[in-house]
Amino acid sequence: MKRASISEAKNQLSALIDHVKRGASVLILDRGLPVARLEGIESEDGSDRRARLERAGVLVRGRGQAAVKLIMQAPPASRASVLDALLEERADGR
Repeated sequence: MKRASISEAKNQLSALIDHVKRGASVLILDRGLPVARLEGIESEDGSDRRARLERAGVLVRGRGQAAVKLIMQAPPASRASVLDALLEERADGR
């Protein structure tokens, strides 16, 4: 999250709004203490959520028929616990 003092926010408001349009947040500080947060407004169709997940590296926009590819896959249902998964990885030499 970007931080800006009140005077920086006043002098660079357009740049900070552009920063927010790209999906980031800006924390406004008054003498080093947080007093406000500048954030974008989420749309009703969830497109902002997709953009946030893309910035976090969880989603990658695809080309062609697949619009979005999920990076993080859920573990297979056969794994009963974290310990079983760890033991399986050790047995495989990973």
